[in-house]
Amino acid sequence: MRTASIGGIAILLLGFALAAGCGRKGGTATDAGPAGHDHGGEADTAAVAAEVEMCGEHAVPEAECGICDPDAIAGLAPGEGLKVRLPAGDSAALVGVRTAAAVTGPALAGVECLAEVVFNQNRLARVTVPVGGIVKSVEVDLGARVGAGQTVARVWSAAIADAVARAVLSHQTLARELRLRAEGITPAKDLEEAEAAHRAACQQARTLGFSDREIESLSHGGEEPIYLEVRAPFAGEIVERAAVQGALVEPGTALFSIADRSVVWALLSLPETALPQVRVGQEVRLVVDALPAREFAGRLTWVSAQVDERTRMAQARAEVPDPEGRLRSGMFARARVLTPRGGEALFVPDAAVQRVNGTALVFVRLADDLYEARAVQLGDRVADRWEVVAGLDPGEPVAVAHSFALKSQLLLSRLGAGCADD
Repeated sequence: MRTASIGGIAILLLGFALAAGCGRKGGTATDAGPAGHDHGGEADTAAVAAEVEMCGEHAVPEAECGICDPDAIAGLAPGEGLKVRLPAGDSAALVGVRTAAAVTGPALAGVECLAEVVFNQNRLARVTVPVGGIVKSVEVDLGARVGAGQTVARVWSAAIADAVARAVLSHQTLARELRLRAEGITPAKDLEEAEAAHRAACQQARTLGFSDREIESLSHGGEEPIYLEVRAPFAGEIVERAAVQGALVEPGTALFSIADRSVVWALLSLPETALPQVRVGQEVRLVVDALPAREFAGRLTWVSAQVDERTRMAQARAEVPDPEGRLRSGMFARARVLTPRGGEALFVPDAAVQRVNGTALVFVRLADDLYEARAVQLGDRVADRWEVVAGLDPGEPVAVAHSFALKSQLLLSRLGAGCADD
């Protein structure tokens, strides 16, 4: 079950309701109607139904009762199913089961290729120092998550101190010239020169990373050493570190690399013969050897305009969301680009599919208190939908929310809550 707490509640609700439900022993089809609680029946159908041995607990043919014999699921072919009787007509609603019709859509094929995971180059930054100096402190380490504008290191140098001093002096000079000009003492030319010198000095300080607010505050400060605070340009993770406290660094030296790992790139190698089928915007499915049970979905964002003359492969790029940070740069992967193959296919939501011992099942509603656990053959998984190749017809009502509660009811006998005559 996907969610243990909700699944447990579903088992308890359905189990207790079942225990309080119909407790009849074995019988025939004449003992119960379709809902399991109508003990009448039409006379002309009773004779035929009498030949079918019925499950007295669940009012379905004994051979089709999934609660009695869930192990029979292993022998189901696509399109075959077992009946799952609920305790009451409102049981499904109580546990949040919702149904919707299976729908058709454009059928898809896939282009298989190899890929390599790399950092998103649009969200990868080399944090450098604009001037030479001495690293006075290192504020973060490898693997640390930092926010935009967070200080990652502090650097001191004579050039930094000189640039700040010039900015502070020009600020003070400008303030004096403004006062003198207001009193009519200084000519306009002196004020204009002071303004120009102030703009140039402040621009140099901004280039080094100082904000106007910091320059303003430094103009009122004392004689304390002035450090350049090296900041993260955006939120991300420290993936490389070269900064060492006390080290002398040259202008342009990279102290850190910061990557936003919430979206990574997959660099694909596409066969030349597949290029006519591939377009930017198509969905890409990615599987890495380290996480074979996990499939990552992304979108194709670029296809190279040239083919490698030696390998006859073309490069392509997909952006793959990975908010959990499971994918790592340098991982090799098997990729599949989903391309239209023509025609229509049948789809159900991902939440509609349950698996029991390797068999894919969907739960088709037959009545308010009766579902069929139907074996289906699945094709491609597209976004949050599965293609159903066989076993289901368009328009059939399928449980698309909280279907695990129906799976729990199906497997009740494994918890000792099967038929009363077992």
